[in-house]
Amino acid sequence: MAEWHGIHGLSAEDEAYRYIEQAIRSGRYRAGERLIAEEIAGDVGTSRMPVREAFRRLAAEGLLLIRANRGAIVRGLDAAEMHEVFETRAVLEGLAAGVAATRMTKKDMATLRHLLERMESVSDDVAEWVTRHREFHEYLSGLAAMPRLQRQISSLHSIIEPHMRIWLEHGEKPMTSRQFHEAILNAVESGDRDVVEQLVREHVRATIGPLVELVR
Repeated sequence: MAEWHGIHGLSAEDEAYRYIEQAIRSGRYRAGERLIAEEIAGDVGTSRMPVREAFRRLAAEGLLLIRANRGAIVRGLDAAEMHEVFETRAVLEGLAAGVAATRMTKKDMATLRHLLERMESVSDDVAEWVTRHREFHEYLSGLAAMPRLQRQISSLHSIIEPHMRIWLEHGEKPMTSRQFHEAILNAVESGDRDVVEQLVREHVRATIGPLVELVR
């Protein structure tokens, strides 16, 4: 287990939540794995109660299952659930990106292009690529300045990220990723909301087939 460095200013519950969520996203905690509150409390440096509260939050977001006599278990997705998550993410992320396109500044565009270059610079490192891919998409969505929508999108990313990592580690790498992202940025720069929404939805949905096959 990697050493955990706490985040200054967070409550014990928030810190436990961040620790567990990050471990699930990165694949350190795998689907079906039972999480022990006492062990996590020791890693984070807190008592069991904040960890149990974090378990409840993560269960509400769909990342954990809490079962009597078994405690908290990392939740996987079946094919139908995978399809639902991606379809929902496509709609919400398309909406956010479309709104963002109407608010874009030159500085925002420069940051997005920088994030894309950072992502492409680690194309041979699956773990880092997935992290930077999420950063790119969440930054774009965040420019919509719709915090409730952003929280929903972030939650969907967390649910799907472990599966993305497994797919990219063991399956075919997407060859059109760069082209999709360039097309999205060009549309964002033009300010065409409808085109941006459509491109983002197509980009997200393009992953549904391979990932659904992964869990069949």
